[in-house]
Amino acid sequence: MIVSPPAVLGRILLLLAAALAASAADARIVREDHHVTGSDGVRLFVRELIDDDIRQSGPPLLLLHGARVPGIASFDLPVPGGSLAADLAAAGHRVFVMDARGYGRSTRPPAMQAPPAGPPLVQSHEVVRDIAAVVDWIGERTGGRRIALLGWATGGHWCGMYASLHPERVSHLVILNSLYGGHRGHPRLGPGSSLASPAAPDRFDAEGVGAYRLNSAASLLRSWDESVPVEDKSAWRDPAIVAAYQAEALRSDTDSGSRTPPSFRAPSGALEDSFYLASGRQLWDAASITAPVLILRSERDFWSRPEDVTTLQAHLVRAASVRAVTIPDATHFVHLDRPERGRQLLVAEIIAFLH
Repeated sequence: MIVSPPAVLGRILLLLAAALAASAADARIVREDHHVTGSDGVRLFVRELIDDDIRQSGPPLLLLHGARVPGIASFDLPVPGGSLAADLAAAGHRVFVMDARGYGRSTRPPAMQAPPAGPPLVQSHEVVRDIAAVVDWIGERTGGRRIALLGWATGGHWCGMYASLHPERVSHLVILNSLYGGHRGHPRLGPGSSLASPAAPDRFDAEGVGAYRLNSAASLLRSWDESVPVEDKSAWRDPAIVAAYQAEALRSDTDSGSRTPPSFRAPSGALEDSFYLASGRQLWDAASITAPVLILRSERDFWSRPEDVTTLQAHLVRAASVRAVTIPDATHFVHLDRPERGRQLLVAEIIAFLH
């Protein structure tokens, strides 16, 4: 269902006030960076955020990025309104932001030091191992056996797959603008798209895409710009957030400045998995998930489809509860847009769900 702010105001009024105050509270947020050793020896970057001035009343919460931009650039920009992680920490959560292998400050496969030719790197089953290692570490650090997960785009797919395999470790699951494989057909992904093999249109063009991709600052805005239905993009998003998003994404790769234009690397495995999800193929089954689940989709999202939401809802037969919300007129980047463009409602929905 599409939820408008008036429709949910009565349910979340107090929590919404807390969310709106979160940016001001960011000055109280304490950040600490860690590296966690994965099961196969990879080093996984994790940032921890906590508000020392309030009691942590909700479960520990792990945020996971999507297919291209790593954790800090996605969730903890150093500008007002640019840190979903800080907003959630100010609401009483001990928040953790991770980089999957191949991304940001985590271990990169050796093949990412070579030219990008080769099979796509970092598949879903590898990221699930990374999530497992970080969840175990968070449990040891916080004394909590069950951890809340929030994944954006491909991060939602990865978190969902983990939750389906380890339901006993997940207290809550939030999936934001993610594919599930509920429908064959996608304007940007799947058969018929630029990612399809010329020789076999139903197969991913692994040779053409390569092991990893290079992403410039300008490339981060193309889909975002297309999603914003006004000519003046600053009316929809703060230019300071855009600049910080681009800068942090480039900063995530220490080699970005050695290329012209400056660019950061992102493994291609997520694109391959997304191609098949967009083809209507499921890579995991939600039926084994037992935690409460919140499915969030922006009305203007270019990545997920309404069918992903409805199919996922139908498959969550054992979940403690399921709530699906379409955020009106919002974009794929809703957590980085202005409050009145969907971010305010997004944060309020997440806080209400976790409490």
